[in-house]
Amino acid sequence: MNIQPLVSSLLAGLLLAATAARADDIPVAVAANFTAPFNKIAAEFEKETGHKVVSSFGSTGKFYAQIKNGAPFEILLAADDETPVKLIKEGAGVAGSQVSYAIGKLVLWSAKPAVVDARGEVLKGGGFDHIALANPKLAPYGAAAMETMKAMGVHDSLAPKFVTAETIAQAYQFVSSGNSLLGFVALSQVLKDSQIPGSAWVVPANLYTPIRQDALLLTPGKDKAGAVALLKYLKSTKAQAVIKSYGYELGQ
Repeated sequence: MNIQPLVSSLLAGLLLAATAARADDIPVAVAANFTAPFNKIAAEFEKETGHKVVSSFGSTGKFYAQIKNGAPFEILLAADDETPVKLIKEGAGVAGSQVSYAIGKLVLWSAKPAVVDARGEVLKGGGFDHIALANPKLAPYGAAAMETMKAMGVHDSLAPKFVTAETIAQAYQFVSSGNSLLGFVALSQVLKDSQIPGSAWVVPANLYTPIRQDALLLTPGKDKAGAVALLKYLKSTKAQAVIKSYGYELGQ
């Protein structure tokens, strides 16, 4: 009797069981602008490691409040680099674990062609009823939008037209649905196969503070192999290729 197939099958079963036993569920708080790339990265990470990523998407400001109130997230992918620093100082993050995973780009976008010109002059003309942006107190992309309008000298004239969204994802929804003719969103939300549908102006980087997006291992994930592995995976060649494909620059 050839027992080799039986032995191989048994070993494979034991290996699978061992892998399952070591696999973690990893609760991750992810900045809304990073939704699409993170879904791709997480899917590939799960296939390669057996760990399961449990993602929540929203504004960095709201996640900060939830983490401070005891939310059991193990990793934060922030839309800035300041929130992770604060969490470390306040004992909610693991010192030395903060890594820059992306540098975001702001874009003024309309779902309709020929609305937004290549230099953003539409902001000075003001021929629209509403302009959407994320809450600048909670979302770094909203803060960047405010900086841009102030730098261009149009903030005060446009302020009555602001439609303020809770997150950058909601700002995108306002524009994509047509409820707002145009708005400030993340380039990653509108870049499709290296093209932007509708019309858009990629805001020059000198008009706003760089949107350096940092990830942080939170205290609940300190001794979790899955969380540590995911944080490391964000800097892998595969993950970085996905990040670049959505228009981000890579963090250093």
